[in-house]
Amino acid sequence: MSKSPNKVEKKVWVLYFAWLVSVVATLGSLYFSEIKGFIPCDLCWFQRIFMYPLVVILGIGTFQSDISVKKFVLPLSIVGGLISLFHYLEQKVPGFGGIRPCVSGVPCSAEYINWFGFVTIPFLALTAFTLITISMIYLFLKKSKQ
Repeated sequence: MSKSPNKVEKKVWVLYFAWLVSVVATLGSLYFSEIKGFIPCDLCWFQRIFMYPLVVILGIGTFQSDISVKKFVLPLSIVGGLISLFHYLEQKVPGFGGIRPCVSGVPCSAEYINWFGFVTIPFLALTAFTLITISMIYLFLKKSKQ
């Protein structure tokens, strides 16, 4: 029994969405550092380490209609999201910053932006990682139902 084109097409759109999220997150991080001049802290670098490869992996998967990339994307997005969550907590929860202080350069508790009182750069990264993770979980769940 072959897969219907409609089901395959929906999965490719999910990959395409996740790829767009990773592209926007990557371009956003480059905008903040290269154009706005915000120096990334240690935790920002770790988040970049997990986000930047997603652009390539999801891009290849999207344009080859290969949803098997989900098994590579999901671990990267989960770990990157956990780092973002930790970084966000370090910025917003008093006393949390002393658990793992940044040792060089900009302190990880620094907030370059603070839109609406809660949107910081780690929050934006956490949102991107969460959207990508949800997309990959959706692909895993859809496969198990077929």
